[in-house]
This record gives sequence, C-alpha cells and structure tokens, in this order.
Amino acid sequence: MAAPGGGGGGGGGAHRAGALKQQNKPHKPGRRRGGGARRQGGRIPVKTLSRQQRRTLAKLDRKHRASQLRQQRKEAVLAEKRNLGHKDGPPHLVVVVPLHAAVASQRTLGLFQRSEASVAHQAKTGPPGFVLLCLRSRLRWHFVAANTGNLHAVLDLAKVADTLLFVLDPLEGWDAAGERCLSCIFAQGLPSYALAVPGLSDQPLKKQIDLRKKLSKLTEKRFPEARLFPLNTEGESALLLQHLATQKQRHVAFRDRRAHLLATTAEFLPGPDSALVGTLKVSGYVRGRSLNVNSLVHIVGHGDFQMSQVDAPTEPFMLNPRVAKGKPRNSQDDPGSELVEMEESVKVLMTADPSKQESLQVEVVPDPMDGEQTWPTEEELKEADECLKQSKKVARRVPKGTSAYQAAWIVDEGGGESSSEEEEDEDHLMEEAMSQDGSSSEEEEEELASEEEECETMTLPESEKDDEKMEDDEAMLEKYRQERQEEMFPDEVDTPRDVPARVRFQKYRGLKSFRTSPWDPKENLPRDYARIFQFQDFFRTRKHVFRQLEKDDDDGAMVGWYVTLHLCNVPISVMKSFQQREPLVLFTLLPYEQKMSVLNLLVRRHPGNSEPVCSKEQVIVHCGFRRFRTSPLYSQHSSANKHKLERFLRADTAMVATIYAPITFPPASVLVFQQMGNGAHSLLATGSLLSVDPDRLVIKRLVLSGHPFKILSKMAVVRYMFFNREDVLWFKPVELRTKWGRRGHIKEPLGTHGRMKCQFDGQLKSQDTVLMTLYKRVFPKWTYDPFVPESRERSESALPCQEQEMD
Repeated sequence: MAAPGGGGGGGGGAHRAGALKQQNKPHKPGRRRGGGARRQGGRIPVKTLSRQQRRTLAKLDRKHRASQLRQQRKEAVLAEKRNLGHKDGPPHLVVVVPLHAAVASQRTLGLFQRSEASVAHQAKTGPPGFVLLCLRSRLRWHFVAANTGNLHAVLDLAKVADTLLFVLDPLEGWDAAGERCLSCIFAQGLPSYALAVPGLSDQPLKKQIDLRKKLSKLTEKRFPEARLFPLNTEGESALLLQHLATQKQRHVAFRDRRAHLLATTAEFLPGPDSALVGTLKVSGYVRGRSLNVNSLVHIVGHGDFQMSQVDAPTEPFMLNPRVAKGKPRNSQDDPGSELVEMEESVKVLMTADPSKQESLQVEVVPDPMDGEQTWPTEEELKEADECLKQSKKVARRVPKGTSAYQAAWIVDEGGGESSSEEEEDEDHLMEEAMSQDGSSSEEEEEELASEEEECETMTLPESEKDDEKMEDDEAMLEKYRQERQEEMFPDEVDTPRDVPARVRFQKYRGLKSFRTSPWDPKENLPRDYARIFQFQDFFRTRKHVFRQLEKDDDDGAMVGWYVTLHLCNVPISVMKSFQQREPLVLFTLLPYEQKMSVLNLLVRRHPGNSEPVCSKEQVIVHCGFRRFRTSPLYSQHSSANKHKLERFLRADTAMVATIYAPITFPPASVLVFQQMGNGAHSLLATGSLLSVDPDRLVIKRLVLSGHPFKILSKMAVVRYMFFNREDVLWFKPVELRTKWGRRGHIKEPLGTHGRMKCQFDGQLKSQDTVLMTLYKRVFPKWTYDPFVPESRERSESALPCQEQEMD
C-alpha cells in the first residue's frame, strides 16, 4: 500500500524533504556568548565589557569596594576640617552678619573674646574684627563684623568667608534689610552658616518658648534643618565655636578653583612717576588653591593687577608665641606685647618671571589697515575680466549701509500708476476738514484769550528738590507707559512720516522663517568686535584649563601660608578704601580671564523688584568674584540659533543678558543690581553665567502695521503702512502676515500715497491688521566699568527708555 502524500512503497529509495519543510531559527546565546564571540572575532562594546566586569565581581568584593569609597570620602572631609583653623591651615574666617537693626554685633563679638584660654588680637585696619587664638582646642579664628548697610562689602566678605554667622533678633528674626541681604547671599552662593540668637534669655521664661517656636517657623523656609544657638553667656559662645569647628564645609564653585585671600594689613609705596599710582603690599592667608606669582590678581571692585614678588613674613598669629619674661600671659590691654620680635628677615618666596608672567592685555588692538585691499596683480585683473564677461551684473544705487543681502530686494524704479479718483476725492475731503478745523480753532483761541483777560497770573516759589522729584516721577511714568505699550503691541512701531521708510529701516531685513532662515554671525560686525577675544571652542578650552589647574596645584604659595603680595601699578584709591575699614578681597585669575569678550548671563527677575528696566540701561553686575557696571541686552533664552531681543526685562521667564566683560569660566553666580535715584542699589535679577560666545545672534524684531482699505476675495488694498510709492517698491519682496493668521505678499503699489495691492492665502476680515516683520542684529554697548562706587547723587536708571543707537 502506498504511503500517504509520498512516493510508492517498495524498494530501498531514500526520503527527501519537500519544498515546504519548516526551517527553525538558529540558537542565539545572547549576553552569555562573550568568550565565544571573542574567539569567533566578534566585537563587544566597551560599555558591555565594563558591565560584565562589574557583574563578575563577587558580593564580598563589591562590599569592600563600597566601604573603601566611603572611607575615602570620610577622610577627605576630615582632612578639610583638620586643615581649617589648625596650625597647617589658615584661620577659620567667620563673618558675623546681623540681620536686624536692633542687633549689636560688637556685643556678640565680645562674648568670644572673654574665654580664659584664648588670646585676641584686634584688627587695626580693614573691616572691624579680631583674631582669636584658642590654646586649649589648638584652633585659630578670624572674626569679622559685616556692615549690612554696605551691601557690596557684605557680598565681598561672603565670597571668601568659611562660615557666615547670622545673628537674629529674638522678637522679629530679621527685618527688610536683613531679608534683602539674605536674598543676595543665597543668589551669590551660601558657604557654611550658623544661626545665633542673642538676648533671648532677657525675655520672660514663659515667653521664651513662644519666641523659639516663632523663630523656628520663620527660619525653616530659608534654613531647613538649621539649629538656633542662644548666645548670651561665655558657655554658649564656646558651644557655638565647637559647632562651627565640627560642621561640614559647604563649597562655593567659583572660589574653589582660584586662590583668594582677605587682606589683614596693607602698605602703599608711591611710584617714582606719580604719587597716585604705586606698589601695594597686601598681607593675608592663602585660601582655596596655591598662589603663583606669575598669575594675575583681581581686587574686587578695583580691577586686575600684576604681582612682582611674594614674600613670607613672620606670621603674626601663631598658636605657640614666645612669652616675654615678667609679663602676664593673658594681657588684653596690649596683645602685641606678648610676642617677642623675631630677628628673622622677610623671606622672598617667589619673584615674577617676565617670560612666564600673564599679560595685562585686555583688548585686541585693531589694525585699521587689516581689511584694506592691496593693489591687484595682473592675474587678478584677468580673472576679474573673465568673471565680468561670464556674469552680467546690474549696478544699482543703494543707501549707505546696505548689505548685499538687502541689495537683492531693490526693484528698478519704473513708471508707476497715477493716483486714482478715489484718492483725489479723499484728499479734497481732507482739505475741507482741515479748513473747518482751522475756523473752529480760531474761535476757540478767541474764547481762551477772553478768559485769560479775566484771570490773573501769579508765580509761586518751588524748590529744586520738588522739581527733580517731579521729573523723576514723569520719567518713571513714561517707562511704565512704554512697558505697557510693549506688552499690548509687541515690537510694533509707527512708520515715520518725515523720513522715508527705506531710509529709516535700511539696516533691517525680512526673513522667510525666523527659526530656519540662515544668518551669518560674522556679517556686519561692529568695530567693538575687533577689540574682543574669541575661543574656537569655549567649553573645550575651559576643560583644558581646569585639567592644567589640577596638575599645577602644588606650584606656588600653599594654602594656609601667610604671605605678602607686591602688586604693581595700583591706584591710591585702593589703599584709601582699605583705610576706611572696607574689606580688601583678592582673587587670582585663571588663564585668559583678564581678556574682554561677550558674556551671556542667564538671569531671572527678582520678585521684590517691579520697576521697568529696558535693554541698554546701566546696571551693576556681580559675576562670580567680579563686580562692574555695564549695559546689557536682554534676549529670549531658547535652543534656536537666533534669539529675539526683548526691549524690557520680563518678570515671568528666564532671559539672557548679553554684555561686554572680561572672560570668566563657569560655574559663576550672577547678581544684577539697579541703582536708584537716591543712590541705593536694588536687587534686580539673579542667575548664573551661561557662556562666553560672541557669535550668539541677538535679533531685534520690528513690526510695521497697515489697515485693509478694500477687500475683494483674496486681494486687498492696504494703507497706512507706507506713505510713498518708493517705500512700497523697496519692501515688496518681504512677506506679509495678519494678526488673524493670514499670509501674503505685495503685488504692486497703488498711487503715490503708499497704498498697495496685496494678495493673501485667504479672505481678510475688515477688523484684521496687516503686519510686516523686519529683523536686525543688535550688539551690546561697551560701557564696562570695573570701579563701582557705593552711591551717586543721580542715576540714569530713571530715564525713559529710548533708542541708544541709530537704526
């Protein structure tokens, strides 16, 4: 019998598979084929190999590795605590910040000086304070009292402080000035801190518990998990010192990579040429990183300077001083009598090497002949003739300042159509209305003259202060009106009647799409761009500088050394401010940080400031360790390659402020202050340094509006956008849009009064508005000033916002 579906039975014929036999997939071992894949010549990614090695570690090995990492971090924290305040490190710098007007900071400082096992040395120059030597705990402390009335001095001290000791009022905590001071310190970068409450024990016992609860509820918003320390007796001050010595240190990013010091003494030596400029000898403890004599030094609020040499004088605050015979150990009347004068001479640690020293060159000196064309050669003349034969170019007369991109818009002037009868009738009606208005105005003038005869005029004396106040109020009212107008009609301007639009807006151009249309960042740059420095890749340079900084960490004066810096060509004003008990704070600069470039700051409006601030208005900027005066441009913060200019600093979103300033490597905090009319500085915005990029395109948008006069299907006659025929022909290539989303273009001009026939992608509504959008790249103003005085009689911030340059 034959088998089903196959050949006949019988002989010894072999079975053959049919064409529809099932084919199974080959086995794939997946992740477990590592060794075989290598043997077979396969390729395994690096991440897969690292995962395999991590997975092959035994459980005990992983446990040991985690414990070793924990131990390393713990040892790093302990080493930082041991170095701070001990003999091998600088004194623990504590800045006492009173947050209420009723708090007496001198009384608070006095509690720390009454310990039996301590020696206090009062500061004779610089900010008020003292150095405390605790002989039992073998620690050194440097206490400085900050004046909250001088906000810049508080911020300068917070830049270098190891710990901030905030002193609260037992009844109210902090006042408005203290809240303002806290806002600025938090925005700049908060180091380690502690909260002290003096005078709490003076209150009744039942009231103390309620005051503690009230203060805890007040401080938990600003300082979560913070502990309030009462400060009324010497025992409480010793407990607070123990807490400050053992707490973990918080790091501020911009100061950890730069050597810095707070001057304890300073001496000015006049130069041979002028008594106003000379050598400044500044002494203090090196903090942060090692200090190299060939690097530059920035004095906060005064500028950058070079060092000629670094000395190692005798350290004045030592834990084991030699005690003179016959004198008490704890004499506080004359603390300097405890130290016997050392006969050692001042040791010179380093001397500047002119070949390795950083230069003070801030700007590039532009060559006026750099872009000049030399006399062409014969080959160049032949090439030019061939190009002229191949391409026929039409020479056109264009206004001065027109680029090649804008010259492509120009249309040849031809014979236009004459004005229509409707325009003539409308002109006739306008003349009649003007004549009627003239007659009515004459009658009104006669009535006013008769009323003036009946009235009597008399002059009243007014003070100059009232006049100035009225002017400031009117200017501020004008700024509010302009800001409101900008919110209602963004970027809209009126076409001038006295100047042709093609002349007034000759630097503007139209774009098919603001997002995708090309714009060359090197086109039509101002002369100020020839003075700045630019990186090919800023973030790669920053990475290289930080790596080099780690390699050269042991070069120079080490952290904790007491040194004297010789600064060259320093003005005498720096010494005068130090003699007026102002803090003198110094930071060393990284490579390239003295050179000027274009900085982009990402800022957000502070909620406590509501006054209008327009672009190119002068403000005061704290960028990292620098403080200077400048006039920023505000633009939108987006991921596109073009960023729209904002005429006012908006309060609802983050914005980018573009300025000319010295290069600073991020991270760096940013604070922007507005100088008021009375000289006070109000916190305007806070943020951080975004980038150093001169090629960031800040585009100013300008919108011209017109009214549809006649509408016929998709065609419309638009008026009031232009007022002459030549302007319509000039802007004919630019695309039109409406507020209700229609798009179109200009077909042809009608008459000589600026009317134009336009075609749209749909029928317009009579209440719609026709818009034309123009664009122009703008640049910041070069108003960088490193010297920021505390107050001025009048400020430019109250002036109304006007165009700072010709469009």
